[in-house]
Amino acid sequence: MGKLAKGAEIAIFLSAIILIFISEYHYVFLKDPIKAIFLGLWPPTILLILIYFNLKIKK
Repeated sequence: MGKLAKGAEIAIFLSAIILIFISEYHYVFLKDPIKAIFLGLWPPTILLILIYFNLKIKK
């Protein structure tokens, strides 16, 4: 379970980082601030869920 959990953790973290860059792309290059804000609000939510599950596993 340890290796699978670490791999999933890394994948979730990288997806959050990529989503931040996609949000910046929509804001800077496509001049679509509404979509950029919508996309930019997802990474903190994803990371919060990741932290929650990590705390549940450690208990």
